Amino acid sequence: MKTTRIIVLAIAAATLSGTAVPALANGKAKVPPVHVEHEDGEEILVHKGEASFYSQKFHGRTTASGETMNQNKATAASRTLPLGAKATVTNEENGKSVDVIVNDRGPYVDGRVIDLSRSAAKKLDMIDDGTAPVTVEVKPSEQPTEAAREKVEDKVDQLTPDSQVAQGDTRRNGSSGGSKSDTVSHSGSGK
Repeated sequence: MKTTRIIVLAIAAATLSGTAVPALANGKAKVPPVHVEHEDGEEILVHKGEASFYSQKFHGRTTASGETMNQNKATAASRTLPLGAKATVTNEENGKSVDVIVNDRGPYVDGRVIDLSRSAAKKLDMIDDGTAPVTVEVKPSEQPTEAAREKVEDKVDQLTPDSQVAQGDTRRNGSSGGSKSDTVSHSGSGK
């Protein structure tokens, strides 16, 4: 009974304060799945959904990667993309793009796939609206470090059906034979 009252009070307080309370499925916010697409002979991670940007109160706090959150750098939080990965985020409403480094986990709001620093959100021209429909693309060949490239390739392998996993080494040297329109879709968000 006490627990129920606490939960009801917490939800009421969040609602009255204007804080979003995410719709939860099995205790987790619903997020569209990451999938693998083939582009110019390379398998890339693609995540489509809604982007938001960090509240100013997070500036200066420690991120999941251990870095200090800096609203002036092009960084982002993702629940599914590897930490340290470089991602290109494109605003589907205006076509503007920005490259970010994933250095944190989140967002934990239904339907949101990425939380951007204020600097990155400004480049996408989404400050006034607060959110925007986006496509997030992560290419192994464009990673800033070898470690990031390996994490992205591991994520691609994790999301690729078993019949294609055996071709992992040939995929990485560009001889996959896939066309630009090939897509492998998956449910579940992975790690």
